[in-house]
Amino acid sequence: MTEHDDRLPMHQMLEHEREAVEMIRGRTRAEVQTNRMLQLALVHLVQTVGEAATRVSAAGHVRYSQVPWGQAISTRHRMVHGYDTIDYDVVWDTIAGDFPPLVAALEQALTGEPD
Repeated sequence: MTEHDDRLPMHQMLEHEREAVEMIRGRTRAEVQTNRMLQLALVHLVQTVGEAATRVSAAGHVRYSQVPWGQAISTRHRMVHGYDTIDYDVVWDTIAGDFPPLVAALEQALTGEPD
């Protein structure tokens, strides 16, 4: 049996966060309200970040306490289970406001970690 490596889902979170932030760069909040492909892409990225967060061990959550694990996971749960009531203003706010500090927290957590 192989040992679990928390760095893999953390790198996946980082990749998807960066992609979401890049996807809204140069766009407006209003575009998210009217562009179905953009809605689907952004929701998928936010959900994937939360899913990857669930794959980090409990020990990893403690070790990398600067990452808001619970917030990432609960956002994923709300979107998956409330797929019919997604508020795209909240999706925008999550990506524009919450993801940049999350990127920084993950970068800090992964700095100096062996690959």
